[in-house]
Amino acid sequence: MRLGLALRAVSLCGAATVVTATRTQVAIIGGGPAGLLLSHILHVNGIDSIVLERQSRAYVLQRIRAGVLEAGTIDLLRAVGLGGRMDREGHPHNGSAIAWEERPRFFIDTKKYTEDLYAARDAAGGEIIDEACDVALHDLTSNRPYVTYEKNGQTRRIDCDYVAGCDGFHGVSRQSIPASVLRTYEKGYPFGWLGIMSETPPFPDLCYCYHSRGFALASMRSPMLSRYYIQCDLDARLEDWPDQRFWQEFKARCPKDMADKIVTGPSIEKSIAPLRSFVAEPMRYGHLFLAGDAAHIVPPTGAKGLNLAVSDVFYLSRGLEQTYKTRKTHYLDCYSDMALRRVWGAARMSWWLTMLLHRFPDETPFDQRARENQFDYLHASEHAQASLAEQYVGLPFEA
Repeated sequence: MRLGLALRAVSLCGAATVVTATRTQVAIIGGGPAGLLLSHILHVNGIDSIVLERQSRAYVLQRIRAGVLEAGTIDLLRAVGLGGRMDREGHPHNGSAIAWEERPRFFIDTKKYTEDLYAARDAAGGEIIDEACDVALHDLTSNRPYVTYEKNGQTRRIDCDYVAGCDGFHGVSRQSIPASVLRTYEKGYPFGWLGIMSETPPFPDLCYCYHSRGFALASMRSPMLSRYYIQCDLDARLEDWPDQRFWQEFKARCPKDMADKIVTGPSIEKSIAPLRSFVAEPMRYGHLFLAGDAAHIVPPTGAKGLNLAVSDVFYLSRGLEQTYKTRKTHYLDCYSDMALRRVWGAARMSWWLTMLLHRFPDETPFDQRARENQFDYLHASEHAQASLAEQYVGLPFEA
């Protein structure tokens, strides 16, 4: 239910402009997984929201996103009624395998150690405004923040109590926090990942491969949809990597028994992504709260990006629910601190796995031997494997 609707004339940038104005409790910037999940959870708790998305719905839906979900993410999706398709089509992982050159591949038993969002929002009558241009956030430190955007040649305004910035690394939300307030921490890596998707039966295990030629990863999306990656130079070009060359290189980085089981086929998607670590602090500025990639990026090595977005949404939705139902602001006040503890844990774990499993162009013989020793320790120590499994599966959300 909309909380109010009116037409009024206001002055923007010195010109008289007709503005369509509406009101909601929470304006959500970004219609990706974080924004849609937040909107859904707020609806379940009787809190009104409007989602603004810069791209079209078709664009958002056609993007095939990473699909490794932590236990906490799974529990949350089930709790809010979004676990149906996940339970029907998801493939449970009891662990991950690591292959190191010619050493035997070994398996870390994480089990031992440790819906479609658009359809859901449509069914609930949620308001999602696609192709919203020139989004701007205003008066974030006041009790009357608002958002403006352009749609079909008309300037529109949303008055709200809070703004949730779920619009990704390049979005407007983080850029709306003054430089004097925002602190950012970033690490770039001297390589990227070349990935392909193929409609082929996947390798049975999620497997990380270290090789002198570079890193490789076998993962899966469904029984007939496989995702494979290899480490590549930052200046690599897709046109230089036809499918045949990719498959040859991928198999060269796998143990022979694994390479013999890889089913190859034409790629249906191919991309190159640089690797970086990025964290922005704080994740709150006045009545603006950052969530997901708007606040942090982690290397995909640890499969934490989507899971961190979900944990942000959990903490933020809990804070908003408490505030609206009890007028207490404890969880909102500590949102940034609680979310960042989990963010830094995932950032450290993803950095560590990236350092362990990749070849670096400037590494010394000492670096290489130290890495080998780290792998040998991980292979031999159940305590080390238990620690990695605990982090990989994901620690429980804080109370």
